[in-house]
Amino acid sequence: MTEFAIADGRALGGSYRVVVTARSMMPAAVAALELTLHEIDAAASRFREDSELSRLNARRGGVVSPLLALAIGQALRGAEVTGGAVDPTVGCAVRLAGYDADFASVPSDGLALELVVQRVPGWETVQFDPASRMVLMPIGVELDLGATAKALAADLCAAAALKAVGSGGVLVSLGGDIALAGVPPEDGWPIQVSEDSSAVIEVGEETIAVTCGGVATSSTTVRRWNRGGAVLHHIIDPRTGLPAASPWRSATVVASSCVDANIASTAAIVLGTEAPSWLEERGMPARLVDAGGRVRRIGSWPNPEPGHSRLPADSQETRSRLVS
Repeated sequence: MTEFAIADGRALGGSYRVVVTARSMMPAAVAALELTLHEIDAAASRFREDSELSRLNARRGGVVSPLLALAIGQALRGAEVTGGAVDPTVGCAVRLAGYDADFASVPSDGLALELVVQRVPGWETVQFDPASRMVLMPIGVELDLGATAKALAADLCAAAALKAVGSGGVLVSLGGDIALAGVPPEDGWPIQVSEDSSAVIEVGEETIAVTCGGVATSSTTVRRWNRGGAVLHHIIDPRTGLPAASPWRSATVVASSCVDANIASTAAIVLGTEAPSWLEERGMPARLVDAGGRVRRIGSWPNPEPGHSRLPADSQETRSRLVS
C-alpha cells in the first residue's frame, strides 16, 4: 500500500489539503501550492477590493493578466457548454442574495431580503478576446468566477506541486474541489464522497478510487444562510437570478479536470430534473443526492462496496471532458 504525505492549510476562504507520494518533497509541494493560491486569489477573488477581478468589475473592462484571462476564459467556456446554466454574470445576483463577503463573514441569519425574479445579464454580453486579453462588459454586469475559479486553482496547484516534486503523484483538494496529477497510487486515490468538504474521513463512508482528472461536489446544504426565515444558498439559477430551486441537494462529478467536474456539478444543481440525462449524454460519472437523501448514480459511477470502489481508469467516462 502506498504511504502518503499529507499537509493541510487555509486559503481562499476555506481549507486546502495536498497529498504526495514522494514524502520527502512535501515542503516543495506546499510552497508551490501556496504561491499558486496567492496568485489566483489576487487575480480572481471577488471578496478583495484590491483583486484584479474587483478592479475589472469596477471599470467594466480592460486588458487583464494571463491568469485572470485563463480564469475568465474557463468561466465563459463553462457557460457555453452548459447552455448558460453556469454563468459568470451572476455577480450582482449572488451579492443581492446576501453572499457579499467571504463566507466566514456572512451572517447565518438576518432580516428579509427583497429578491426579484430577473434573468442575469448573460455570459454572451461579455466581450472577451483571448489573444489580446481584452474584456469588455456593459453596465450592470458583474463577473463572479465562483463556479470555476477555485476548481481551476485546484488544477493549477496540482500541476505546480507536481512540477516542484518532480515525480510520483499529487492530490490537491481546495474545499473539496479535487485535482490529481502525476502517477497515482497503485489502487488509485481514495476519495470519500461528502456534501461537506470538512466532514471527518470515516471508515464505512462511500469512497471511490480515482486515478486521474478531477472530482468536484456542488451542494446547497453547506454555503447557505437565512434571511427573514427564507433559506438561501450560493448556487444561482441564471434564469431567475435567485438561488436555484433544485431537486438535488448535492451533485458530485468526476471529469478529466477539476474545473470540468465543477462546471458539471454546478450545472447539475441548476438543471434539476434535466441533470441525469445531461450528464449521461456527456459520459460523466456522477452521484446526485435529492432533498430526502436518496442517491442516484449516473454513468460509470460505482455502486458502494466494502472498502472503496474504483472508477474504471480506461473508460471513456473517466476521460470525459466538457468541450465547446
